[in-house]
Amino acid sequence: GAPIGFVPQMAIVFLFLSILEDCGYMARVAFIMDRVFRRFGLSGKSFIPFLISSGCGVPGIMGTRTIESESDRRMTMMTTTMIPCGAKLPVIALIAGFLMGGAWWMAPVMYFAGIIMVIVCCIILKKTKMFAGDPVPFVMELPNYRLPSAKSVGLLLWDKAKDFLERAFTVIFVATIVIWFLQTFDTRINVVADSADSMLAQIGRFISPVFAPLGFGDWRASTALITGFTAKEAVVSTLAVLTGTNMAGLPAALGGIFSPLAACSFLAFTVLYTPCVAAVNTVRKELGGAKYSLWVVLFQTGVAWIMGTLIYQAGSLILG
Repeated sequence: GAPIGFVPQMAIVFLFLSILEDCGYMARVAFIMDRVFRRFGLSGKSFIPFLISSGCGVPGIMGTRTIESESDRRMTMMTTTMIPCGAKLPVIALIAGFLMGGAWWMAPVMYFAGIIMVIVCCIILKKTKMFAGDPVPFVMELPNYRLPSAKSVGLLLWDKAKDFLERAFTVIFVATIVIWFLQTFDTRINVVADSADSMLAQIGRFISPVFAPLGFGDWRASTALITGFTAKEAVVSTLAVLTGTNMAGLPAALGGIFSPLAACSFLAFTVLYTPCVAAVNTVRKELGGAKYSLWVVLFQTGVAWIMGTLIYQAGSLILG
């Protein structure tokens, strides 16, 4: 059910992106954004992966193929999945419901926070030896504007959707089975009546001290972050299972896990930490090695941990 649930929203994303691509708009927006992106070390071609990643990080990573410079391409891959994707919206909505009763401005704030972190990370990475140097000159053919062809849009849609489905029904499917197994059985391979006794909960308790500086050392929060590695919306369903409540009552139940400040820290960490397993696998295939995907996981998780710690510790200091 989890892989199938991705298909409708991804098909809609790919449909509109195919229309933008076929009408000639995508090349022009890359040209327009080139001057802006050069201020923090990238070319305008990196804007397209960032735009696509607002829907899903997997096609966003694949969209880096148009970037000629290998260093710019790798830097774009390392940061593009920090853009809040559709899968992170349930987490943003959940925390907004817990903190502000569903305040409308929470989602835009978190989107802009993710975008700002992308810019900051690009500036920092560009100062390192690995990514130092000027961006390559912007060279791109600007096609004429035209009405999108139904056949061309259909072919582009099928090509992108097929590539996503191959990943969804392999990597995501296997990862979901692993999480289900860990959440269903204990160390003696007995079916547990309570998820708190499962192997996944024990792993969550083991790593929970790592998140104590972020304000949420509760094992249920760390367990939800583990399941979020398969898909970010799994964070919400896992919290509902572990708190023994339904989706409607979940915002109220979060008071037993988070303080308001810790909830902000948790949300920042969830938006910024490692991309889902499908995106990590895509990085591995695009760059031809597991070490690059591991580097992306470690880099983004490290940035998320630092930001979450700063939010909680600075907030605690200010609020006394």
